[in-house]
Amino acid sequence: MVMPYPAEYQQASRDFADFLSSVKENCMFTSSHQAYTTAQGVFLVFRNRISIPEAIRFASLLPAGLRALFVADWNPEMKRKSFASREEMIREVRSLRHAHNFSPDSAIEAVARALRSHIDEQALDSLLNDFPEGAIDYWSVDPPSSTQEV
Repeated sequence: MVMPYPAEYQQASRDFADFLSSVKENCMFTSSHQAYTTAQGVFLVFRNRISIPEAIRFASLLPAGLRALFVADWNPEMKRKSFASREEMIREVRSLRHAHNFSPDSAIEAVARALRSHIDEQALDSLLNDFPEGAIDYWSVDPPSSTQEV
């Protein structure tokens, strides 16, 4: 029996480009390179705050290209961080390729909005209910007050 070539993999490049276009639009960027760095930073900041089993469960919701971005260059021995203030996590997003990173203050919400438009939102929300405190707010498109600690 021949297994079909899954559409998820056939369309991976197009789906990834569509996601980056959403981030680009949400951040009002002029380039996909800017969107890529912002999305990668937002994913890394989140990944650094969840356990390996949680990360695998989260990655399983992502389309192939986003899944690859989420797990790329992962050091699973890195010490896990706690969710922090929005300002602190945005600083961390901006620390990725800092000389070429133009992530706006709203980068996390912008990537969350793009992500939610490219995956099953219900599945994401259900999954995040089992994650550490702060995970739901992290992927919210309407984050808590910017001075509030999570």
